[in-house]
Amino acid sequence: MTEQKRVDLSVPSAARMYDWLLGGSNNYAVDQAAGEQLLEVAPTSREIALQNRWFLERVVRALAKEHHIKQFIDFGSGLPTQRNVHQIAQEDDPGARVVYIDNDPVVLALGQSLLAENENTAILAADMTDTDTIFAHDDVVRLIDLEEPVAALFVSVLHCLPDSADPKAMVDRVIDRLAPGSFVVLCQLVSEDAEVRDAVTKLMSEQTHDNWGRVRQKSDVDELFDRLIVQEPGLRDVTDWRPTSELQQRQRSIEWTEYGGLGQVPPRR
Repeated sequence: MTEQKRVDLSVPSAARMYDWLLGGSNNYAVDQAAGEQLLEVAPTSREIALQNRWFLERVVRALAKEHHIKQFIDFGSGLPTQRNVHQIAQEDDPGARVVYIDNDPVVLALGQSLLAENENTAILAADMTDTDTIFAHDDVVRLIDLEEPVAALFVSVLHCLPDSADPKAMVDRVIDRLAPGSFVVLCQLVSEDAEVRDAVTKLMSEQTHDNWGRVRQKSDVDELFDRLIVQEPGLRDVTDWRPTSELQQRQRSIEWTEYGGLGQVPPRR
């Protein structure tokens, strides 16, 4: 298993910055300062964080209620907050099983505390690109039946991976492990404005000491779905993915968007 990192509270964490943008309390002064700088470059970053979280709720609910998915793997899950994946899925089926994957030590400590009494959940200390290690882990073997449909979630995490980590290859490796009829949720931060892409990427790379990838374009995300059957309503700003609240839809990001959607693993050829 990937060795768990030590906490370096002198370096901002993307996960803790996200928690701060959501109004959470599991962050530190260094994360708050970095978040303030991000808001100077992209003032609607708080809106994009909220929209991402609301999308996660909607898509997990749809997977559980409409597609009857009972197994979830959340790659790069981030800090526990209100309405986590297992809470949403287990509302529909208390027996739903969820595995969270993250390598941030604060995420792991809080996650292990939150999930300690829920036998149908686990959190693994692993790099989300380490596919072989993840799928061989005892908790994944215990909780996830790969002969049955699974939902793999990559929600607002792929921009944390540099091109050298080859996010597309990672997603394809996961798809190869999933049974036909499984689902993959993918979204990441995008902008069609080169100045925004460069400014945010530069800021986040500097703040996190290069523990970051880059803001990409919609076409980059579209390519991730080339082995999947894209589900309605297609790929889009997640604000507009089956919205349930007009009030939420009005809280839009401007400089950049969270873009993606839901794909299904097709039958094997």
